[in-house]
Amino acid sequence: MKKIALIGSTGSIGRQVLSVIKRHGDIFSLVSLSAGNNSDLFLSQVKEFQPKVATIINPIDVDKKEYPDTEFFFGENAFINAITEDADIIVVSLVGFKGIIAVLDAIKKGKNIALANKESLVVGGNIVMKLAKEKGVSIVPIDSEHSAVWQALSFDFSTPFSKIILTASGGAFRDYTKEDLKTATAKKALMHPNWNMGAKITIDCATLVNKAFEVIEAKWFYNAPFSKIDVIIHRESIIHSIVEFPDGASVCQMSYPTMELPIQTALTYPERKNCDLQGVDFAKLGKLTFSPLDNDRFPCFQLVVNAGKQGGTYPAVVNGANEEAVKRFLEGRISYNDIYKCLDNALNTYSGHNADTFEDLCRADEFGRTSVKKLFGD
Repeated sequence: MKKIALIGSTGSIGRQVLSVIKRHGDIFSLVSLSAGNNSDLFLSQVKEFQPKVATIINPIDVDKKEYPDTEFFFGENAFINAITEDADIIVVSLVGFKGIIAVLDAIKKGKNIALANKESLVVGGNIVMKLAKEKGVSIVPIDSEHSAVWQALSFDFSTPFSKIILTASGGAFRDYTKEDLKTATAKKALMHPNWNMGAKITIDCATLVNKAFEVIEAKWFYNAPFSKIDVIIHRESIIHSIVEFPDGASVCQMSYPTMELPIQTALTYPERKNCDLQGVDFAKLGKLTFSPLDNDRFPCFQLVVNAGKQGGTYPAVVNGANEEAVKRFLEGRISYNDIYKCLDNALNTYSGHNADTFEDLCRADEFGRTSVKKLFGD
């Protein structure tokens, strides 16, 4: 029986993790969970799964008679209490910079991690991977593209390869012209053509910042130079990534779009178990299309990749600026094109520093956020 601690239980990924745990209750048990602010869903999850530990940000009244076997914690970083000693795998599905707090704590406690938080490796890849190596901890991807690469490498991060090709659907605005993008709204951005995800990541897909983050993640997951990582637009989201090998062969992982498959793969590998997913019907599939990424229409992509190439704390700065910009865009306070202005301004006004400590990352993150506030006169 694998004991799971779920950090981020009420978000899109967290809910699907619980679905996987329910599907295979004979091999999984949930020992703890942590949520943000959705108290109603949080309490229903606690009631159903009866974890030993449950945490949520805002304090709520809990009738202990209803949850006799669960200990509750409250507060912004209460999720640390859900990384329990008896857990075998920590699933980190928090959104944003704070996810790295959970990742570093789990590593320090010697816990293996199934990672759905991109920002951990984007902003702190050097710190995270170095500490994981020291502690003998494994970090496996939940993200569909990186799961596909990992599967193509036969679950072995050390397998030699020539190139990693990450596929991108193109997001909600893939058919928009530059003129269309001037008036693109958050409501439209959230209408992803292929995937049902949380608001923040869906906006990042619309700007292709999400794909740039995945490029930076690939550097850390596979110890790959940026020259060996490519991105291609694949509208159908059937091929989730491709690995090219030294002999010229390419291997890909294919499935209909669903996050439950990569989630389950991260928890059951090297075994493959029923996922209640229909296999691809190749006879009816029709045409699969591929095209280059358009940097002219989606300039955020290269800007963020370049921050990754600069290294140090530049990725933390651009991530902080992006989180603040996306928040404002979702609130209707800035335009879609203003997101690029926020990221560009943050990087152009920053003097780089080494990313040697978590405190270095925090300072860089705050610089990125503050730069956006200053840009709009806050």
